[in-house]
Amino acid sequence: MEIHHYSAFTHLIEEWFHVHPPDHVVMAVFVAVLLSGFAILFRRRISVENPGRLQLILETLVGGLLSLLRENVGPKGRRFLGLVGTLALFIWISNLCGLVPYLSSPTVSINMPVGCAIVAFLYYNYQGIRAHGAKKYFAHFLGPSPWLAIVMLPVEIISHVSRILSLSVRLFGNIFGEELVVVVLAFLIPFVVPLPMMAFGVFGSTLQAFVFTMLTVIYLGGAVAAEEH
Repeated sequence: MEIHHYSAFTHLIEEWFHVHPPDHVVMAVFVAVLLSGFAILFRRRISVENPGRLQLILETLVGGLLSLLRENVGPKGRRFLGLVGTLALFIWISNLCGLVPYLSSPTVSINMPVGCAIVAFLYYNYQGIRAHGAKKYFAHFLGPSPWLAIVMLPVEIISHVSRILSLSVRLFGNIFGEELVVVVLAFLIPFVVPLPMMAFGVFGSTLQAFVFTMLTVIYLGGAVAAEEH
């Protein structure tokens, strides 16, 4: 189920090129281009001696992510900042897009949260294999005793695969609900009631981006620190 609310970019593409791209794909590309352009422009303004207000805010956010990585992954957690930070920013901005007039949130479609969850799933397993080797990493799926392997293996596989469902459904459900409420209230009582809900939407969008990021870091820490049996 999806909210039938399309961004202005999708309408323009349909009118100009007579094609019908999925709205969540159009908005995902928009968010990616927006973040890339911002990074390129902001890089020129970085100053060690005289940092601006925006730089200080971003440094605080990066510091928070680094602290989260150090607490859950360890001293080497800094090397995972690139992927974790990119996911956090992409999901956060994507969530907020649904609160901007003429835009929509990519994460209001189940496809986008599932895509982000699969990226996180593949990444933490890859890092676990990289840290321990494939044989030792997958050995912990078998449990502490060979006699338990026949039971532990399917349980561990289901547990890990279910993380994709957990990450994606949680993000999709919350963003879908928030945007649906805002759209309905804006239709019924425009300019008055939706404003508090939009403020709540900003909080909810930020919270869901944080929860997704935190769970990804926890899974990453568990994979890198997987015990050898």
